[in-house]
Amino acid sequence: MGPEIFRRIRKIEITAKKLADETMTGVYHSAFKGRGQEFQDIREYIEGDDSRIIDWNVTARMNRTFVKNFSEERELSVLLLVDISGSSQFGSKKQTKREMMTEISALLGFMAVKNHDKTGLLLFTDKVEHYVPPRKGVKHILRIIRDLLYFKPTSRSSDLKCALDYLGGVRKKKCICFIISDFLFPLPMHELALTAKKHDVISFCITDECEQSFPFSDPVMLRDLETGEMRLVDAANAKERVSQYFVTKNQTLRESMRKVESDCLFINSNDSYEKKLRIFFKKRKGKSR
Repeated sequence: MGPEIFRRIRKIEITAKKLADETMTGVYHSAFKGRGQEFQDIREYIEGDDSRIIDWNVTARMNRTFVKNFSEERELSVLLLVDISGSSQFGSKKQTKREMMTEISALLGFMAVKNHDKTGLLLFTDKVEHYVPPRKGVKHILRIIRDLLYFKPTSRSSDLKCALDYLGGVRKKKCICFIISDFLFPLPMHELALTAKKHDVISFCITDECEQSFPFSDPVMLRDLETGEMRLVDAANAKERVSQYFVTKNQTLRESMRKVESDCLFINSNDSYEKKLRIFFKKRKGKSR
């Protein structure tokens, strides 16, 4: 690993760890339930205890009432489905959408580490480009950060269907599935519904202010980052069409995620994401099925 690669990974690690330690781990823990209740030990009955947890065998043997003590079986698996198609390379100010996706993924990974959960990664374009099975540990998260920063896809196009189909094949047990993308593609509603029925699906839509506001007044030559096509665009006619496209797209995404009973959050790549994530996790406290 070269010194520049190491510096970039280290910078993201320091930022994500600090946020996970100081502000985010608690809200993450409360936002996601464990897989169930795990038997811990036996204790004496206290007035008000649920009679259904009385251990009748121990009670009969000891001539005093004892109950079973349970704790939450906490360990979860988190899977990051990250869109690395051509449009993720767009960025109008301080960073690209892919860099923002990397930072958010790193924060989610370190929050999972703090809660002793596993984290996996699936990078997709219009096909699955790379898959890292869920594992625990800081070294594993650093590997995920490296892949997010430097993995080179073989395609520029985007299609969520392939990623959801692949997820259905490799993940038989329930996981928390974060779909991190700009969602510049038609939603595969059938596959999305099947995935949301089995897993806890959350979508983070990463946007850029420039691509939505179209800040040009004269004709401008633009290149499509997914097809490579160059086109001369009349800014006067395009501005309203572009604005309406994103209004419609974002509304469709919200409604689609609501239909499959999943959550969606919009994050601008030029804004700070920490506050938005904190509020989001607090709102969905204990919501995971």
